[in-house]
Amino acid sequence: MDQPGPIPRTPETGALRDRLTIPVLAFGGILMAVMQTVVVPLLPDLPRLTNSSPGAVSWMVTATLLSGAVLTPVLGRAGDMYGKRRVLTAALVLMTVGSVMCALSSDIVVLITARALQGAAAAVVPLSISILRDELPPERRGSAVALMSSTVGIGAALGLPLAALVVQYADWHAMFWLTSALGVLGVTAVWWAVKESPVREPGRFDVAGTLGLAVGLVCLLLGVSQGGQWGWGSPRVLGLFAAAVVVMALWWWQQLRTERPLVDLRLVARPRVGLSHVAALLTGFAFYANSLVTAQLVQAPKATGYGLGLSIVETGLCLLPGGVTMLVFSPLSARISAARGPRITLALGAAVIACGYAVRIADSRDLWMIILGATVVATGTTLAYSALPTLILRAVPAEQTASANGVNVLMRTIGQAVSSAAVAAVLVHHTSLVGGAPVPTLHGYLLAFGIAGVIALAAGVAALTIPGDPPTGGTRRARGRTRDSRDEALEGA
Repeated sequence: MDQPGPIPRTPETGALRDRLTIPVLAFGGILMAVMQTVVVPLLPDLPRLTNSSPGAVSWMVTATLLSGAVLTPVLGRAGDMYGKRRVLTAALVLMTVGSVMCALSSDIVVLITARALQGAAAAVVPLSISILRDELPPERRGSAVALMSSTVGIGAALGLPLAALVVQYADWHAMFWLTSALGVLGVTAVWWAVKESPVREPGRFDVAGTLGLAVGLVCLLLGVSQGGQWGWGSPRVLGLFAAAVVVMALWWWQQLRTERPLVDLRLVARPRVGLSHVAALLTGFAFYANSLVTAQLVQAPKATGYGLGLSIVETGLCLLPGGVTMLVFSPLSARISAARGPRITLALGAAVIACGYAVRIADSRDLWMIILGATVVATGTTLAYSALPTLILRAVPAEQTASANGVNVLMRTIGQAVSSAAVAAVLVHHTSLVGGAPVPTLHGYLLAFGIAGVIALAAGVAALTIPGDPPTGGTRRARGRTRDSRDEALEGA
C-alpha cells in the first residue's frame, strides 16, 4: 500500500507528480554528478585560497571518493529496509549541507569534511533506479532507467564548464552557493514529486557488516588513490593493501553467516549478478580514462608539439558534446535492451568505447578528432551504463534492488579509482622536459588510451559471458503479465 505523500494527493496534483517523477529523479542524478566535478577547476588555486598544501587540497577529491564508495551500498541497503524515497532525500540533504559548508568557509579541514558529506550523493542513482522499478510499468521502465544511468555522464559534462565559468568570473564561493541552491531545489522536488516505494525488506540493519565494509573499502581505495603520491612500495600503501585484504576476508566470512547481511553474497555469487559487477568495474575503468586523459591532453602546452594549450573553460566545452550524446543515446540503449537483451547492449557499448579509443590513438593532435573520439567513448559509455542496472533489475528480487544497484555503482567507483591510479602511473613514467618542467609525452597518452581500450574489450567479453538473458518476443510478454518481480528475478538468475 502506497504511503501518503507530504501533500494530500488530489487527482490533478497526483497526475502531475507522477509525470514529474522521472524528470525529478534525473535532475537529482545530474546534480550529483555536477557536485562531484565542480571542484576540479578550483584545484590548482585552492592551495593559495585556503593557505594549505597541494597534498591537503587533494583530499577534497579523495574524501568524496571514499565516502561515496562506502555510503553507496550502505544507503542502498537502508533504502531497501526503511524506504527508498526517505533515504534518497537524506542523501540529497547531506550533499546540500556539504555545499553550504563549502560556501561559508575557506578552512581546508571544513572543506574536506564538507566534501565527504557530499559523497553521500553517490547513492542517488541506485536509489532512483530502484524507485523507478517499483513505481513504473514495465513498458516505461527501460527508457527511464537508461536515462537515469546517463545522468552521471551528463552531469559531469555540464559541471566542468559551469564551474570553470563561475570561477573565472566570480568569487569561488559563489559556485558553492549556486550548487547549494540547486541542492535545495532537488530536495524540495523529490519531497513533493516522488512517492515512497511500498517495497521493503524487513530486518535488522547489519551494523557490523557496515563497519567492516567501510574499513575495508577505505583501506583499499586510500591505497589506490594515494599510491602514486606516497609510493606504491611504501610501508603505508603496502600496509593499507594488506589491511584491506584481511578486513575484507573477515567481512566476507561475517556476511555469509549473518541472517540479514548488508550485501547478499549468495546473490552476488550467481553468475548473472557477479559478472554484471565485474563488467561494471571494467567499464568504470574504461570510461574514466576518457575525461581524465582528454582534460590533460588538450591543456598541455603547445610547446610539447601535440598540446593545444586550452583553458579549463575550453576544456569543459570539449567534453560537453559527450554529455549531450549521453542524453540523446539513452533511449536507444533502452530500445536495444528491449529487443536484444541488456547483456548485448552492454557488450555493444564496450565495443563502441574501444572504437573511441582507437580513434584517439589514430589522431590525438587535431581538436575535432579529439572531440570525436571522446564523444564516441561517451556514446559507448551510455550504452554500457544504461544496460548495467537493467541487468541487475532482472537478476535480483524487487526488495533488494537498491542494495544490489548500490554494489554495482560501487564496482564502477572502484574501477574509476584504479583507472585514475593507472593513468597517473603511465603518464609519470612517460614524461619529457618542456620549458624545464616534466610534461607527459604523447606516447604516454596513447598508451593510456590503449590500456583503456583493452579494458573496454574485456568488459565486452564479461558481458557476453553473462548467462540466461530472458527470451524476448510474445512468449516473454505473455509471461511477464502474469508473474511477479521476484519470480522473474529468480528465473533470470
